[in-house]
Amino acid sequence: MLRRLSKIITATTTFLLLCNSVTLAQTEKSQSPDQFPPSPLEINTVDPLLPRNPENQPLSAQQRQQLEAALDKLNQEATAKLQAGDTQGAFNTWNRELRLRRYLGALQEVQALGRVGAIAYQKNDRLEVQYITERIQKIQKQAQSQKPPDLDLLQALGQAYQQVRSPQNAVDVYNQALAMFRQQQNAAKEVETLQTIGNLHLDWFDYPKAAASYEQLLKLAVASGDSTSQVTYLQQLAYIYEQAKQPQQAIKIRNQLVQIYQNQNNLTQLPNLKLAIGSDYESLARENPNLLQEAFANYQQAYTTAWQLQQYVRAGEALQKLIALYRSQGQIEEALQASQILIQSQQLASNFYGLMNAYDLMGQIYLERKNYPQALTAFHKGLEVAQQLKYEENHFSEQIKKVYGQMPQ
Repeated sequence: MLRRLSKIITATTTFLLLCNSVTLAQTEKSQSPDQFPPSPLEINTVDPLLPRNPENQPLSAQQRQQLEAALDKLNQEATAKLQAGDTQGAFNTWNRELRLRRYLGALQEVQALGRVGAIAYQKNDRLEVQYITERIQKIQKQAQSQKPPDLDLLQALGQAYQQVRSPQNAVDVYNQALAMFRQQQNAAKEVETLQTIGNLHLDWFDYPKAAASYEQLLKLAVASGDSTSQVTYLQQLAYIYEQAKQPQQAIKIRNQLVQIYQNQNNLTQLPNLKLAIGSDYESLARENPNLLQEAFANYQQAYTTAWQLQQYVRAGEALQKLIALYRSQGQIEEALQASQILIQSQQLASNFYGLMNAYDLMGQIYLERKNYPQALTAFHKGLEVAQQLKYEENHFSEQIKKVYGQMPQ
């Protein structure tokens, strides 16, 4: 009897273990990361908003108008759900709208995909963005099979890719459109598309490709004699090469800007440009010290031009650059002379913080030369300004103590 009972218990235990194993296996299988739900944009279900057999018979003008109005209403419903906090319900409604938009043509569908994709990206709904991106890619493949492709559709595809943050796909589509515009000799659209491509690269910090696009734009502007666009593209290129840490290229571009401004007698822009060129040369001088003289020359031109134009703040910036260079080269007397002019420029600009710092700088230079009386004078004047500003008073008090501590007894 006991042996029989033991066999029954053993058999029951084994059966339960097998059941648990099967259940566990099924659970693990259902949770497998390789199993994804089907795209809601590819579900084929009968929708009451559609007439019968829309695939076999094109919609009439009246049916298209009715469907378009109904889909616009769905979009409004989804927006209201999102505002009410029902995010899942909103995207369910939008997905229904997107499924039906295809019956109004690829262009309308792509525009709607981009609109909803932008919202999905903002809401960090990665799965929805993936579904929409896949659908855009499918439409792109169909569009490219047409000879020639529909240009309006290509541009809409590029915009949609931008909205779902897929820059490389966007660039690929825009490049195809660019080739077609060039073939058609449509200069306005060529420029517009190149600008879009350049800005896309710039938005994603791909500076070499952004520079290539703007160099092409510059050539077109030069060829057409469009001086306004030339200035715009040169300014953009100067920024791009600066961000890309390519000072040699930046110098070339900024010198072209200098030439244009001089030809236009627009001198107000020169101090800033000369400051930037001087900084570029100073950067290059780390490997080629001979270029330091170019840095000096451009800073001096920035200072003198700014002073003539009464741009005293800008003149002060150039003088500070010059003083730093003079000190680095051991030209202390020149640094002191420049610091005296710096004080004048800050006074003329009514820049009291700049004036306070200029006295501090002069005091530091005198202190390095062990010229204690002049250092004390500079620090005391700096302290007076600091007291008026109620700022950095302790710093100047400490500097004065430091000078007294170093003075011979």
